[in-house]
Amino acid sequence: MRLRPRAQLRSSNIRRSFADPRAADASNPSYVEWLKRQSMLGDADILGRGLSGQPSMWRNPYARPDARRAIRTASVWFTAYPISLITRPGESFLGALGDEQLWRAFQRIGIHAVHTGPVKLAGGISGWAHTASVDGHFDRISTQIDPAFGTEDEFRTLTDVADQHGGSVIDDIVPGHTGKGADFRLAEMAYKDYPGIYHMVEIPEEDWGLLPDVPDGRDAVNLDTESEQKLAENGYIIGRLQRVIFFAPGIKETNWSATGQVKGVDGRTRRWVYLHYFKQGQPSINWLDPTFAGMRLVIGDALHSLGDLGTSALRLDANGFLGVEKSAEGPAWSEGHPLSEAANHLIASMVRKVGGFSFQELNLTMEDIRDTGRVGADLSYDFINRPAYQHALATGDTEFLRLTLRTSLEVGVEPAMLVHALQNHDELTYELVHWATEHHADLYPFRGGEVTGAELAETIRQDLLDRLTGDSADYNLVFTTNGIACTTASVIAATQGHATLDAIGPEHVADIQRAHLLLAKFNAWQPGVFALSAWDLLGLLPLRADDVDVLVEGGDTRWVERGAHDLLDVNPDAVSSSSGVPRGRSLYGSLPRQLRERGSFVQQLRTVLRVRERFDIAVGTQIDVPDVAHPGMLVMVHRLDGGDAGVDARIQITVLNFTAQPVQGTVRSESLVPRRAVRDAESGDLIGQVDDLLSFAVELGAYEGRFLVVDAEPVAEAAEGDA
Repeated sequence: MRLRPRAQLRSSNIRRSFADPRAADASNPSYVEWLKRQSMLGDADILGRGLSGQPSMWRNPYARPDARRAIRTASVWFTAYPISLITRPGESFLGALGDEQLWRAFQRIGIHAVHTGPVKLAGGISGWAHTASVDGHFDRISTQIDPAFGTEDEFRTLTDVADQHGGSVIDDIVPGHTGKGADFRLAEMAYKDYPGIYHMVEIPEEDWGLLPDVPDGRDAVNLDTESEQKLAENGYIIGRLQRVIFFAPGIKETNWSATGQVKGVDGRTRRWVYLHYFKQGQPSINWLDPTFAGMRLVIGDALHSLGDLGTSALRLDANGFLGVEKSAEGPAWSEGHPLSEAANHLIASMVRKVGGFSFQELNLTMEDIRDTGRVGADLSYDFINRPAYQHALATGDTEFLRLTLRTSLEVGVEPAMLVHALQNHDELTYELVHWATEHHADLYPFRGGEVTGAELAETIRQDLLDRLTGDSADYNLVFTTNGIACTTASVIAATQGHATLDAIGPEHVADIQRAHLLLAKFNAWQPGVFALSAWDLLGLLPLRADDVDVLVEGGDTRWVERGAHDLLDVNPDAVSSSSGVPRGRSLYGSLPRQLRERGSFVQQLRTVLRVRERFDIAVGTQIDVPDVAHPGMLVMVHRLDGGDAGVDARIQITVLNFTAQPVQGTVRSESLVPRRAVRDAESGDLIGQVDDLLSFAVELGAYEGRFLVVDAEPVAEAAEGDA
């Protein structure tokens, strides 16, 4: 049951953009009070008091993650991106997402949940004015819904409509940072507990010479490595971290920035240095400050989404960076820190305590994902296999994909713990953290020899760059050191030899669609959640960089992959979303059109998802990823046991061909039983029989995938004299 405490939060308009004659600093009590009314910490205190001591807080188990309980709530997700959805004229994003027609379409396709993406106010506050988001609304500054996306009532309507169609709504929280909103501005003023929200350090005036000057029109400046080292040597900060995410020369060279001079509520003028793992406008939250202000802020935001808005689950964004400490030698310990595990345990436990579940985006080592998953979020985004299946498609060789799948099983990260996704709003991440960091010196078999983890990561990155970008495909763009900005359709187009967007014609759509369905089968025909986006459903290609030049000029090339789209064809004349994102080119057409057309991508996807649901593979157990007879083949063997190893369960085999040519091969696994018939679940056709060598033959067309099931009983012996 939803909590819906309906705490009376402030209704002041944060978008106060007019010129206010009063001072926008700590000398003006009205300004300080205005900031307090906007603050997330202030809202968290109100929400906490409303729920504390209530019986609703004791109705659910919460200590241990339960991936399969979460999957049974919703196993197929649609991931939305608010600023890219084209709506009816005058209709909001949340209004469109709560459309009955859309949910009827989702129900027909087999989609059980919608992940809204970040819809709360984001960006910052400068003076009396609101400033724009610097990271696609992942720099949250309020519990209020951004009016650009709708209202709280529209959000509640969305959750009600989803419930009527047997669906759920998933929201986001950002436990690692905020934007530079009211909370950060109050922290700069040294107001009460607010500095305790962040990793920020006051630098005494006598040492301001260690800080760089802040240019006019800016409120902070990134430290260069020399300034970072000097401040660390003087004991002010912990210094260099393990890596600099979004590194860009002259823009972000370290993870630390210095503020300008800020007058405090006590009349003193201060300068601060603050940590930001990501962009300068995303100050990092301190999870171990004596005030526990950061923890209170994050938990309050989570309770608002689950309780007041009525969501069923939360995505924990960038939650692997919640603990940091000084090291005796080398960079500070900033990844895989025990405090991150403890903080995630607290967040996820609170979510479960009020009846929800959570999933995390943790792009760290497999051990980190395993350890956090033992106490933290119920599910984790699959950063392990996503670059590997893209690599398999790009090279026509599944060797690295088989290695990632096997290593994951060996480490203890079973597929049922993961959210297996096609495209989302981020780049195709190829950091390959597991191989490049903790296991950089370990040896792995690859291409007939042995290579270190570091060499393996570099080889895979270069393969992807060579085949998916540059002369191979000028529309897929490199994004800093993190990955490649692309859509699923554009990855496929590159592997099929289309060097430019203009080279992709109507005659090529069928081949792109066939490979797209193969990737859907890989993700859907294994245990865990299957997630896909509108860019997948409609087969969108990237935008041209010139069409979003203002957005990409700072180096964030991901904007080319976030083209606007019209799911229901409600505004066919629109050239952009209401947020100004240009319309992308769709290869497959709108949902209503595809649901009318036999053989469309969505119609074939429906079949894929019906098979997934019929055999309940989402909560099964992966038991083997055997060697293959052809390098382009992949075989995954599962028990359809609902996660209970003690039951007598049928064996299922997912067989995939990652090449554009037909292949013949033999499937062999120690998990098979001799003299059992093997059948195709889609057609019901008999494929063959497991022989005494625990194998059977199979044929696959170009980009074909087959969902095979093994009979529970042995094949009957032929009567004497029968043919």
